[in-house]
Amino acid sequence: MLIPIEQLVLLCVGFFIIATLYSSVGFGGGSSYLALLTLFLSSFFVIRSIALVCNLVVVSGSTYLYFKNGHAKLKDFLPFVLASIPLAFIGASFRLKENVFFIILGSSLILSAIVLSLQTLNVKKPTTEIKEYPNYLSYVLGAGIGFLSGLVGIGGGIFLAPVLNHLRWDKAIKVAALASFFILVNSVSGLFGLITSNSLSLPWIETICLVVAVLLGGQLGIRISLKKLSANGIRRVTALLVFIVGIRVLLVNGLGLF
Repeated sequence: MLIPIEQLVLLCVGFFIIATLYSSVGFGGGSSYLALLTLFLSSFFVIRSIALVCNLVVVSGSTYLYFKNGHAKLKDFLPFVLASIPLAFIGASFRLKENVFFIILGSSLILSAIVLSLQTLNVKKPTTEIKEYPNYLSYVLGAGIGFLSGLVGIGGGIFLAPVLNHLRWDKAIKVAALASFFILVNSVSGLFGLITSNSLSLPWIETICLVVAVLLGGQLGIRISLKKLSANGIRRVTALLVFIVGIRVLLVNGLGLF
């Protein structure tokens, strides 16, 4: 085992809570998995691999329910995923130096926290008007976010959803459905990228325990309506925690300043 049992238990509890909260608002939790893992593990191959697998487990259930309930249509999502899949694969296949990885990871976590915070500021603004955009914008967004997702080991939905909500691309429920599906395909593509580059590193005891934790949390989050209770508060607290850890990862692990 790479992690002492008492620390693994704490990590599982953290992953369970993250999966519950994130799945209740349409995300997989990849950014927060990365944030927690950097506190317990030093190998970025292990960190990236576990985060991808856990992301995949959570969003699989969410995506199934979105399609089952008619909130997702594949034809509307294709431009995003067709561009993101190959770029996520390419991003994940990069064998980055450890400090470079942590610089990108820390910066991504900080950006993730900022966009998640910005999303809470627009909740009360009217969003009924849906705007039309040229098709190429979907490909550009999908490609850019897909590549970043592959590099750092997250699905990218936490970047995509706030952007689309700001642009009023469609109804909020459809944006959430796209974010979930986007995370799913990018996680699968990123996972294959890790495999082909021999970068996949999964310590089995830790992986199994964490997968069980996010599976239970994800299923719970999907089935309860935390959004009506305190979704804004959840987003703000999560954004604050991710921001703090992102600063730590960037300064300590990436730049080696402390």
